[in-house]
Amino acid sequence: MTQVLRHGACAAIAASLTAFTAAPALADAVADFYKGKQMRMVIRSTTGNEYDLLARTLARHIHNHIPGRPSGVIAVNMPGAGGLKAAEYVAVQAPKDGTVLTIVSQGMPMYQALGLGRPTKADMKTFNWIGNMSTSNQTLVVWHTSPTMTIEDARNRVTPIGSSGAGSISMQLPAFYNSVLGTRFKIIFGYPGGGEMNLAMERGEIEGRGTNPWSAWKGTKPDWVAQKKIRPLIQVGLRKDPELPDVPLLLDLARNDEQRALAEFMTRAVAVGRPIATTPGAPADRVKALRAAFNATVEDAGFKADAIKQGLSVSTMTGEELESVVVGLINAPEAIKARVKQAIEPTDAQQAKGADAKKKKKAKAEAAE
Repeated sequence: MTQVLRHGACAAIAASLTAFTAAPALADAVADFYKGKQMRMVIRSTTGNEYDLLARTLARHIHNHIPGRPSGVIAVNMPGAGGLKAAEYVAVQAPKDGTVLTIVSQGMPMYQALGLGRPTKADMKTFNWIGNMSTSNQTLVVWHTSPTMTIEDARNRVTPIGSSGAGSISMQLPAFYNSVLGTRFKIIFGYPGGGEMNLAMERGEIEGRGTNPWSAWKGTKPDWVAQKKIRPLIQVGLRKDPELPDVPLLLDLARNDEQRALAEFMTRAVAVGRPIATTPGAPADRVKALRAAFNATVEDAGFKADAIKQGLSVSTMTGEELESVVVGLINAPEAIKARVKQAIEPTDAQQAKGADAKKKKKAKAEAAE
């Protein structure tokens, strides 16, 4: 018995020593890999909006916290199809070695969960989630000149609002409101990014934007917020933003148990926020290092100062927490997903191509001359 115990104790000690020496070896391997490497941050939008600003700000600082200190992270904008183009590039073409980061469209996990649009090669469950940069409530806003003042007004009149594309939550949420809440939003899609939608609002081509986090409005258009040039009609989040006490939550607008279940699914989808990921197939030790680097970066004084300088509001979620949200959405009960899918797909009557809307606007202006 004593001999068995002695052997068992020796084995345990040997195992602990092996683990003790293996950890530094793994850390050294990660540092050796990243040393001097040039990394990339693939951004799913055009420049100047919150996706772009958050991703670029992270890219400027995260390499300081990655083992081996890579030489830097280059930002690459890759807009298209509401985020599908960038996601598919990262999933299929990008190196699977942990040198490519990306900020993913907020609507992509739901896009996959519900089987929306065309089939995509970007499987969100295989992405390695690094962290979430924003948990701010999503808002649908209208321009201050719009006759639509409330959700009730939106039920009674057609209100044209801008969207980027099929994989974007800027199309999904307004379609959901139309189907579940009875609104009559006309979704004008095909805008490359938020900047183009903002210009379209100013020009009168559209009356509002389907989605944008309230933190993004404060960061990118603080003058619009201060001068009340935009009017939020609805917010989506677990609780109201303290600055928007009079704007109803989607959860509060649910009129029965079914609507509440659907609203809860959509609220979780919004919790995806502004997610950062690396490619499927990246080695586990490098994913762990990138998650730790993300956590350290968002607490870094230099990063915080940079974000404040740009008017960015950063509220984060760890990679592990984000992974749980994404997988939970994709694995939600089929009955709920089927009903949400029905609610979220805009009908032909609800949507129009942006170019067509511009032509109609121009023709109307010419006719008035």
